[in-house]
Amino acid sequence: MRRHSYRYQRTLARAVRVGGVGYLTGATVQAVLEPAPPSTGVVFVRVDLGPQARIPARVDQVTGTQRRTTLGQAPLQIGLVEHLLAALAGLRIDNCLVKVDAPEPPGLDGSAQPLVDLLLEAGTVLQPERRAAWEVTEPVVLSQNGATLALYPNPEGDLKISYILDYGADSPIARQTHTEVISPQNFTNHLAACRTFILESEVEALRRQGLGTRTTPADLLVFGPGGPIDNRLRYANEPARHKILDLLGDLALFGQDLRGHVVAYRSGHPLNVEMVRVLTRQLADCTAVRKNAA
Repeated sequence: MRRHSYRYQRTLARAVRVGGVGYLTGATVQAVLEPAPPSTGVVFVRVDLGPQARIPARVDQVTGTQRRTTLGQAPLQIGLVEHLLAALAGLRIDNCLVKVDAPEPPGLDGSAQPLVDLLLEAGTVLQPERRAAWEVTEPVVLSQNGATLALYPNPEGDLKISYILDYGADSPIARQTHTEVISPQNFTNHLAACRTFILESEVEALRRQGLGTRTTPADLLVFGPGGPIDNRLRYANEPARHKILDLLGDLALFGQDLRGHVVAYRSGHPLNVEMVRVLTRQLADCTAVRKNAA
């Protein structure tokens, strides 16, 4: 791994407030996103547990990857953070305090669009400290349970993500792909509005776990044999685009900008987070070599 470039860090110009129902708990959730000092990163503050109940959005805080990314140890824990992290990363907002009064952010419409609209309205400010962008010099390829996630050097010098979604011939979701060069404009125009999705056959199992008690098919994409139930697709390949959104949110746990071409085949949160762990170890090794050389 080597350093590709730098840019100046950004934070919000002012705080924004967003509320809604939590997908997991069914609780009414309020969240406030506030500006933060340089090099703070993204930090979740569980204000219902007190002002010091903080969870940094770092890969070493990940404690769960089953259907969502969860940070922290119970009771100081927050789940389903990937959509909010994707919104911040997609708009290149590096430093932010996320004050939330529940163990999850509000679910909104299952996409990042409502939050992106608020963040764009608030605006951002440049900060005096820089943020490095890193690239791999050799491909990193991970495989797990029939899924593959790879990061390749990209001579074009940006972050590009390709996702291949394939649930098999019998799935109500057809095989589909999408590729996006990640920039604030592309994220806003092509990814932010893409909603989370689930198969109708999976819903009952989640209900038995006490999850999604106030969520209906109108609140996200529920796929039955005939396609989305009580809903319409925003893009023909909306599920593949949403997988890129999820992946971008998980990659934000790296805490640095990344350059390269990410190619994902059936990858989900477990493999996404494992990629961040691998890259974090590579970064630590690279930093140690540079320090010793100095």
